[in-house]
Amino acid sequence: MDTSDAIIDAHHHIWHAARVPWLSGPVQPRIFGDYTAIRRDYSIEEYMADAQPHGVVKSVYVQVNVAAGDEAKEVAWAQSIGEACGFPHAIVGYADLCAPDVAATLDRERTHPRLRGIRQQLHWHENPRYQFASRADIMSDSSFRAGMHALAARDLLFELQVFSRQMRDAARLAHDFPNVPFVLLHAGMPEDPSAEARKHWRDCMRALAAMPNVYVKLSGLGTFVRTCSVELWKPVIDETIDLFGPARCMFGSNFPIEKLWTSYGEIVSVVRACLADLSQPDRHAILHDNARRIYKL
Repeated sequence: MDTSDAIIDAHHHIWHAARVPWLSGPVQPRIFGDYTAIRRDYSIEEYMADAQPHGVVKSVYVQVNVAAGDEAKEVAWAQSIGEACGFPHAIVGYADLCAPDVAATLDRERTHPRLRGIRQQLHWHENPRYQFASRADIMSDSSFRAGMHALAARDLLFELQVFSRQMRDAARLAHDFPNVPFVLLHAGMPEDPSAEARKHWRDCMRALAAMPNVYVKLSGLGTFVRTCSVELWKPVIDETIDLFGPARCMFGSNFPIEKLWTSYGEIVSVVRACLADLSQPDRHAILHDNARRIYKL
């Protein structure tokens, strides 16, 4: 394989379903719809079989909301998988930044050298099916910001998952913590395809793009459309790259969630088609180099 075609997957999951409450317990409404097909183990071996034939050479594991209190155990488990199998090469764990003992949690997680950052899902929406956080403005909470100071002191990045209505708060957060790299997930989750909603998404994305420490993943683009196609994904990808520039965008598969409606090969094919108008160095940056730099791979 030509090294210019190599891919780093900056966002994927693996799991033992029995250890993940939303997978092992009663079926709960999820933002990505019916997930019956993935209520089972998704191992690193299966991930590698899905990804490596399509040029993936490194990957970043992102937390999957394990049972409360098991945050450090999840990071330890992912570290052990990486050491045994080579994949994943970096880990994004979970910590509740509002918790009074968050510093101790981060210190336990940081004993594992593949840890690079934390994801605490902050997305809130008027539609109850799309809600995750307890409220929309948690980023302004003094306890959350105290946790962000603890994260910043430990040289970790923060994976930012918000809807467009929360992006101005997120931009203020990024402004107030300029030394923390923020990685916006799923291109800001544009859930409404109407012209008015897309304009609002674009305007709010512009506020985030003005912060030089905010990066963005071209991932999870099937979440609301439940399909993978150039026609549906290219407008989002094009506008995101226009706003953030090729040096701050990166590829993520969001597997196995996207496995509900497509294949790994189709995601790679569609994303490559969406990037075809860019120069080869810009394509390589988005598919490989930016993730290598941001996740210190």
